[in-house]
Amino acid sequence: MNKSTTHRHDTPNNKTHIIKFRVTETEKLELENTAKLLHLSLSTLIRRALHSAKIERTVVVAGGGEETLNAVSTLLAQCGKVGGNLNQLARHFNSGGADTEQLRAKLLDELTDLTASGSTPRKFLVNCMATLKHIASKNSDYSAIEAYLIYQHDEFTGKQLLDQQGRPMLRDSYILDTLECGDFSFATACLLANRKYNKNNHPDDIKSHQYIISFDPRDAADNGLTMEKAQALGLNFCKANFPGHPAIVCTHPDGHNHSGNIHVHIVIGSIRTREVERKPYMQKPRDWREGMKHSSTAQTMRHLRVAVTEMCECADLHQINLLEAQGNRVSEREYWARRRGQKRLDQANARLIVAGQKPKQTVYQTELETLRKQIDSVLKKATTFEEFSALLMQEHGVAVKESRGRLSYCPPNRVKFITARKLSKKFEKKQVLAALAQNIRLAPTIQPIATDKPDRIQKLVDIQAKLKQGKSIGYERWAKKHNLKAMAQTLILLQEKGLLNEGALDQRIDELQTQYDSAKEVVLDLETRMADNQKLRSYAAAYKQYRPLTQKRNAVKSPAAFEDQYRAELTAYRAAAAYLKANNITCLPSPNKLEAEYCALASEKAQFYEQYKEAKSELLKLKDAKQNVALFFREEKQTQHHER
Repeated sequence: MNKSTTHRHDTPNNKTHIIKFRVTETEKLELENTAKLLHLSLSTLIRRALHSAKIERTVVVAGGGEETLNAVSTLLAQCGKVGGNLNQLARHFNSGGADTEQLRAKLLDELTDLTASGSTPRKFLVNCMATLKHIASKNSDYSAIEAYLIYQHDEFTGKQLLDQQGRPMLRDSYILDTLECGDFSFATACLLANRKYNKNNHPDDIKSHQYIISFDPRDAADNGLTMEKAQALGLNFCKANFPGHPAIVCTHPDGHNHSGNIHVHIVIGSIRTREVERKPYMQKPRDWREGMKHSSTAQTMRHLRVAVTEMCECADLHQINLLEAQGNRVSEREYWARRRGQKRLDQANARLIVAGQKPKQTVYQTELETLRKQIDSVLKKATTFEEFSALLMQEHGVAVKESRGRLSYCPPNRVKFITARKLSKKFEKKQVLAALAQNIRLAPTIQPIATDKPDRIQKLVDIQAKLKQGKSIGYERWAKKHNLKAMAQTLILLQEKGLLNEGALDQRIDELQTQYDSAKEVVLDLETRMADNQKLRSYAAAYKQYRPLTQKRNAVKSPAAFEDQYRAELTAYRAAAAYLKANNITCLPSPNKLEAEYCALASEKAQFYEQYKEAKSELLKLKDAKQNVALFFREEKQTQHHER
């Protein structure tokens, strides 16, 4: 071995021992790339890192790249120092040495240096926010995937929404394309692949993968993002990252939580139907070989997040957190807790309705949602931080504290505080103080919040029943005062109406009940006719707009390809044609005539709705008054009986 070779590879004659160790594919690639960058062999790179030797490289740097390379050099040097110290620690402990304070201090110093050095090149690392979501499905019904993308579904239960005829309702707007399916539908292409390669036969096999790319709601206004542009980005993303897989790419104009963000669904069959060229990000044969199944590993997700980031940067789009809708920090855990809670609530309400009872709550709220509303209600009327804290405790039992310049809140049923960062940006210290200052400026215009509805009289409290439940003497004193005020309101109302006689009161309640029921029936009928009018207008417009496509489809050479290209439009046309046929409509009505009819119905509804509101308001007042009178005389009889 000549001298130059010995110097390059750091291989003196006394090196007689060989050490072998295993690394992952990713680690091997990273080591090889680093060694290539430094123009060193793998053995030399590892040996110099272990012995804290100076690691030099010869690189031609383009203009503006010196800062990046300096940062990389600093990191490599610090890693080398840490490696040397770890070797010292290992030899010390293996020889039976104790954990001395010198070694402890040395280790802490090295970790501190490494942390400090890591802050310098941080800007060169990819910082991907939650713009990409993955869902693996074991459902063998591939057509259900396309149905979910095309038809409307309940946000909480996930069930299809049906029209009055029991047919699924199309989404208001979407764009759908298929890739790698040939002349077949996505479902057929996936089933043929399963049969060809004899896979996905077990119920626990993953049949498909869904990736959801969500864009910032601001992109539509700031960066000109449209559904067509998002669909094009999704198609290119799918072609680049999932080649060989049958795929559906579908764009929707809105997301969960009413976030207003355009998002793209990319659904791929799990089996690759053709071999593709191996790309640098492909680590294992399943990533490029025919007949192999796709696997969404941590490495795959990291690559896809980087790809999403690069795609957004090239298209000049924002980066967002998918679940940060309307300023609230809604985590995925809270989101699914809300959906599960809503499902349980719907089931409980259904049982109550069957039993003839009226549900008290129809919309489920998580603990964090309730806390947000409580804080927001107080924040609208407080003017100082002390008042803000006091009102939160008095009205809702919520404690607030400040620690290290950050606010946190604790509901009455919890021990641990919840940071503002987990609730909403507007509940952080800076935003809270700004809102309080705004309230001070608007103090003359802020009206006090009424505790009771002005159009309803207060109901009497059944004191004896409350005392049997264990209420205190203090509660009894308050209830007596409350009942006196409520009874005074009741007498004033009955005097104004001239209904001091029980029979006259009952007769007036019956009259109002009849008026209320009649007006309500007319209003509901008008609302139904207005909804039918809107539906007919929508279907008529779709039928007229997309009918030429059906004629063109019959004339093209490849109807199947034409069907795939205009799947959404043709589906909308067929739904419109089915609706018109079911309702025996042979001639399309005039849009102007339908609009005039809708305006007439709306005007008639407004008239009857006023009658409905007036009858309902007076009816509720008189029913409360009748109940108060009955309870008052019952209490009087009980009091006289006890005195005797």
